[in-house]
Amino acid sequence: MPFDFRARRAHHAGLRPQRLQARRHHPDFDKMATQGWQSLDAEGKLPSAGWRKERQWALDMGLPGAESLTDRDIPTFARGELPHFAGINTFMKAPYVENVRDVAKYDAAVIGIPFDSGTTYRPGTRFGPQGIRRISALYTPYNYELGVDLREQMTLCDAGDVFTIPANLEKSFDQISRGVAHVFSSGALPIMLGGDHSIGFPCVRGIAQCTDKKIGIIHFDRHIDIQEKDLDERMHTTPWYWATNLPNVSPTNLVQLGIGGWQVPREGVEVARKRNTNVLTIADIERIGLEKTAEIALELAWKDADAVYISFDVDSIDCGFVPGTGWPEPGGFLPREALKILGLVAAEGLCGLEVVEVSPPYDTSDITALIGVRVVVEALGSMVAHGKLGSHKSIINKPVAY
Repeated sequence: MPFDFRARRAHHAGLRPQRLQARRHHPDFDKMATQGWQSLDAEGKLPSAGWRKERQWALDMGLPGAESLTDRDIPTFARGELPHFAGINTFMKAPYVENVRDVAKYDAAVIGIPFDSGTTYRPGTRFGPQGIRRISALYTPYNYELGVDLREQMTLCDAGDVFTIPANLEKSFDQISRGVAHVFSSGALPIMLGGDHSIGFPCVRGIAQCTDKKIGIIHFDRHIDIQEKDLDERMHTTPWYWATNLPNVSPTNLVQLGIGGWQVPREGVEVARKRNTNVLTIADIERIGLEKTAEIALELAWKDADAVYISFDVDSIDCGFVPGTGWPEPGGFLPREALKILGLVAAEGLCGLEVVEVSPPYDTSDITALIGVRVVVEALGSMVAHGKLGSHKSIINKPVAY
């Protein structure tokens, strides 16, 4: 017997209003209680003065657009956020600060650290800052769920790159510490785009030298990175050995999240055990949950400390999501898990943030670099949402001046 499409269509048409009515009155669905609706409502309360100012600036700097354009906010030369595919690749189209002394005018400053001489296997992270900046043009400064617009609620600049010295770790470390210390002393929050993980030590050193207050560290990684040396040098496997040697950075305030797998050198495990650091594996985090993990991380990192620094190695995420990194390892975080924990711990305020081990030569469709971008904006958005951006200024009591 042939199938009667018209009869089936009529049958469903008759049922459709009844089903829709049932959905509208579903006992488990309260539209006003959903995050989706709350986010819609929150957007209407955000200011838009920053966006209007940027559009006027674009017209002033880039000439009014052709007469045939009906949108008179479009300039002739691309300036600012739009279009996302054009313009100079600063981080998220933030203003480029040609004179680095001007970073003091901003709440946060992005610093590129194009350095991979601390790499022990796959090089390429010297191109990390370029890769992160390039794909960051895809983003807007507004986050739907958080109800935050960074353009309206903070000021961000791009200070360019530290001049690192290829094949010379110690000279590069000195340059990095000097650059980070300058930005931190200015009052701007330093945000470092690496680079391999060896930069963790000079970045923390740059901040620690500007204060006598105590600093805790929350470290996202699959690798423990706390052995004394690797291949007879201070490589990307050693930053926390040297950072926790600093007088105001205690190893007991070092919290490492996601450590595990088949790439954790026993030399580093021995140091972590002797120094009584804090390690949570992926299995630990799965068992206790994301919120509890963040709670524990905050308690340990902040115990008797005055500020917390976050080091985010992209290889903490399962390598299926981050192919563009030096030491890919299966079994790490899902992106949403890592970002959730990051947002929770950043909500208490940070004195610095680094994103490391993005290696564009191994990346696919910029997805690893995109994770790097998301880490930065997630941390900034969380601090803005909780009123903690700028809280680091209270510990700056030994500022440097060059």
